Amino acid sequence: MPVNLKGRSLLALKDYSPEEIRYLLDLSRDLKAKKRSGIRGNLLDGKNIVIIFEKTSTRTRCAFETAAFDEGGRVTFLTNSQMGAKESIEDTAKVLGRYYDGIEFRGFKQETVESLAEHAGVPVWNGLTDMWHPTQILADFLTIEEHVAKPLNKVKLAYVGDARNNMGNSLMMAAAKMGLGFRGVAPSNLFPNDELVAEARRIAADTGATIELTDDVNVGVKGVDVIYTDVWVSMGEEDRFAERIELLKNYQVNQAMLDATGNPDVKFMHCLPAFHDLETSVGRKVKEEFGLVAMEVTDEVFRSRHSVVFDEAENRMHTIKAVMAASIGSC
Repeated sequence: MPVNLKGRSLLALKDYSPEEIRYLLDLSRDLKAKKRSGIRGNLLDGKNIVIIFEKTSTRTRCAFETAAFDEGGRVTFLTNSQMGAKESIEDTAKVLGRYYDGIEFRGFKQETVESLAEHAGVPVWNGLTDMWHPTQILADFLTIEEHVAKPLNKVKLAYVGDARNNMGNSLMMAAAKMGLGFRGVAPSNLFPNDELVAEARRIAADTGATIELTDDVNVGVKGVDVIYTDVWVSMGEEDRFAERIELLKNYQVNQAMLDATGNPDVKFMHCLPAFHDLETSVGRKVKEEFGLVAMEVTDEVFRSRHSVVFDEAENRMHTIKAVMAASIGSC
């Protein structure tokens, strides 16, 4: 059956079928080839898009803006609205829906992006919340398909670190949808929510995916095709560095962990930004307070032939373009 995503919001990939996710990945690949061929796009001609940010951003903002511009769209970057202060989310959504063809939101609460989608009357795209990060996962799966010589449903992926954050949740659920072997490798008190794990396993029973959780690094990474990690302290949790470092110091992605996979071609992925050296103010502060020169990944691994993090970052643009084109464009 043909896939039609016109008018659809993207709040979490759990709301999309495997066929719809496959459509977006295939469209992303086509749009990437189109851009690299220098073909000017018009899929978003005449479309107005507003992007709203409660949380800071490099990749999400630039990817949405560039993706829209590439296909003829126009973008408003909105950071100083009255939303949630003098005007409710519902009222803001109803106003913006009169002005714009699509709305992106990046912030803290999943309830905020869901409220925008309920009331705007136009597609709303989740650029990140504390619960889900769907556009990142599309970029991740496109990158895996480009770098791992297997179909997605044969790929084994280990997510190492804080497995109950938005990336752990999102990778686990999307892996269930697309048939991957997913392993969450983390201290047991940082495992994903039990209800989410149960939901992922129900989906996996239909798709052939496997969902495993372990606190044993060597068991978790053995035989995998991809090791994925994220920062140990998410935005809004900056007062928890000491706690997370103590919990996660044995889960740092380093060369020994790559060797433990037994796969000489294992790929390393990270949604970025990454604390792999001392070239950031946060990295230097952590060095001063805790004596670490890197946190979730060593500089050696980050810069190694195993690392595909910058291809992954580029693919944010191509996959976001596909999401917008599919929901409000003329493709």
